[in-house]
Amino acid sequence: MSSPCDPRYAPAGDVDGALMVIDSRLRAVQDGRTGTDPEQQKLLDQLTASLDLRGVHDLLDGACTLVFIFMKWLRQVHEEHDRDVIEYVVPSLVVTLRMMPRSVRPEAIPTMAGLVIAAGTGLSPSLWRRQYGDWTKEEMTALEATALLLAEHINRIAGDRDFATRMIGETLSRADREAGPGFDGVGDAGGTGGR
Repeated sequence: MSSPCDPRYAPAGDVDGALMVIDSRLRAVQDGRTGTDPEQQKLLDQLTASLDLRGVHDLLDGACTLVFIFMKWLRQVHEEHDRDVIEYVVPSLVVTLRMMPRSVRPEAIPTMAGLVIAAGTGLSPSLWRRQYGDWTKEEMTALEATALLLAEHINRIAGDRDFATRMIGETLSRADREAGPGFDGVGDAGGTGGR
């Protein structure tokens, strides 16, 4: 029986926008900066200023798509070593989120754990979250932090500081090629379904 949280029923959202945000934050963390590069910040400010309510929801769906793809990759890597991705990823993610009290409110952490567990079990984090109503402001910030931490975790495993963002870029390029003319740039993200 199909789940209402099956990824094929979920919108991919604005994956490009979400990736731009995460990549910008990753570069700041990797370079040891406390803020975003001024040029990158200008682009982020332009992106957020251009968003209406629909754009915000698309960006949130895009971030959930990133979480889904990151967890799919992590699940495959952990399964190669007979490990459960949830057992190895979720506890360290929760601990790290708890160490970020200025950015991530404690009440948002259980939701982020649920999102990651949903993605780790092959469900759409976006559809899983929709069951509980509208996103809160605290959850939006926590979602950004969650995607960032998963990307950084992937980069450490791969031994390549750009691996996670390059993997998403390649997935999107592959989806564009497979979809052919008339593709709107969102679609299936390389066989992951919607998110």
